[in-house]
Amino acid sequence: MSALPPDGADETGDPSAGGKRKGRGKVRHTVAKVVTATLVVIALVTGLTVVFLYRHLNHNLDAEDLGNAIGQGVVDKHKWPAPSGPINILVMGSDNRDAPGDHVDNLTGIGQRSDTTILLHLSADRTRAYGVSIPRDSIVDRPACLDNNGKPISAPATDMWNNAFNIGGPACTIRQFESLTHITVDHWIVVDFAGFKSMVDALGGVEVCLPHEVNDPIGHITLPAGTHKFTGTQALDYVRERHDLGNGSDIGRMKRQQAFVASMAHQVLNADMLAKPFSLLRFLDAATKSIHLDEGIGSLKKLAGLGFKFRHIGLNHIQFVTTPWGEDPSDPNRVVWQEPAANQLWNDIRLDKPLPRSLLSGSLNAHQIPGVSKKPKNGQQEQAQASENLANGLCA
Repeated sequence: MSALPPDGADETGDPSAGGKRKGRGKVRHTVAKVVTATLVVIALVTGLTVVFLYRHLNHNLDAEDLGNAIGQGVVDKHKWPAPSGPINILVMGSDNRDAPGDHVDNLTGIGQRSDTTILLHLSADRTRAYGVSIPRDSIVDRPACLDNNGKPISAPATDMWNNAFNIGGPACTIRQFESLTHITVDHWIVVDFAGFKSMVDALGGVEVCLPHEVNDPIGHITLPAGTHKFTGTQALDYVRERHDLGNGSDIGRMKRQQAFVASMAHQVLNADMLAKPFSLLRFLDAATKSIHLDEGIGSLKKLAGLGFKFRHIGLNHIQFVTTPWGEDPSDPNRVVWQEPAANQLWNDIRLDKPLPRSLLSGSLNAHQIPGVSKKPKNGQQEQAQASENLANGLCA
């Protein structure tokens, strides 16, 4: 009986025969199949994941058409040539005192309120954006509108700005804004304060600088002076704080809200954040769960389209200003819009003009956050800005 040929040899014992080549070909063919199958599975899983995430985030959005509630004929709309013009988005902060985590100033049982209103204006040439804060304590001429149950409410002689949201939600606030400024609101967004906490936590915290030690049992803030990375709960207490920071006014609180939003935007658009897909996903999940918005931007596709229009605007071209104001002669705890400066502000926004230096004095931008991203220079203007920041409870 003959012996078996050596491994890799044919029946003649020649190791150079085709048996070895056939073995290699089979192995290579098997590996190719495995790799191909793996890539197909990865592609399918990735594709299904993207579809799932899109549907999940899209489902989070709460969109509504307020056309009938807002009413018509409030604004003499400025006509812009096709295909595009400026975009005005009214952003309102919503505080439901009866919801967990939404108790502002320890107030409960009084329903939904709004202590924050910001007009976000995007210029027609897409090169600049303004965020204009409106003091909630402004005494204004509120027009007639519908209450939260859809019943007509007549116009009072005067009313405090944020009462429009209390009685008629975003529709009444939009009608009030348009009637007073003659600016068309193209889109609106209501941000829930409870969800705001989740957005901050998803970012891993947001940096804020305190000019001095804060020990406020009412505002729930006890921290030393300096730069801190606030958690969601701390951030919520901070943007509501008005007892131990600044001069205790609502104006100072607005300035701190502007600085916080600027710092938050700075962090979201930071390269490190964009390189962390899971953190970014958590932020998007929290953000989409936290907003109530109009149907014109009420889907991920529409929101992405809106965001695309901001692509050429740098953070230093997103400026935050406050409606010019003065003390109400009849009540030192209330304010009135200061004329003619306030009228110039709204007219320039309506006509999409760059705001003059006089209106931008004391403004903040999303690139230079007091005490966080920039040290003040020694110039006279910078020193004046630093003094104003300290007066409002911000670092120099």
